[in-house]
Amino acid sequence: MNLPPLNLTEEWLDRLQASGYRLTQPLRRIVELLVASPRALGPIEIYDLVRVHYPNLGLVTVYRTLEKLEALGLVQRVHQEDGCHRYLRATQGHQHLLICTRCGRATYFAGDDLSRLIRHTEEETGYLVQDHWLQLYGLCPACRQ
Repeated sequence: MNLPPLNLTEEWLDRLQASGYRLTQPLRRIVELLVASPRALGPIEIYDLVRVHYPNLGLVTVYRTLEKLEALGLVQRVHQEDGCHRYLRATQGHQHLLICTRCGRATYFAGDDLSRLIRHTEEETGYLVQDHWLQLYGLCPACRQ
């Protein structure tokens, strides 16, 4: 995954503030964590990491922040086998995810052509497919060594 631009944190905070959020230090730390992370983070993990510096942080604040960041298109959910979600900085354009099952590192990739599969699925089911999301799981090069 490419490193985010240095001003991405400020862009996210500006968007949150424009949508009515009050910019607190814990909120800033949540955003910094998500902008910089090379892997998807869970709400409890975010809560634990931020709470070290801000003991009064509430778990509800983390969930509300994640919900708002997702609504703004800044993060995306990463589905886990256990049914829980983790969150990762969203990419520009339509890309898909490779996720390491050992270390959790996430890498975006593009170049898939699912149009035949989508057309076939539409014909078989009668659905009109409006979007899709592809996540592949495996071992990253570092974990394979």
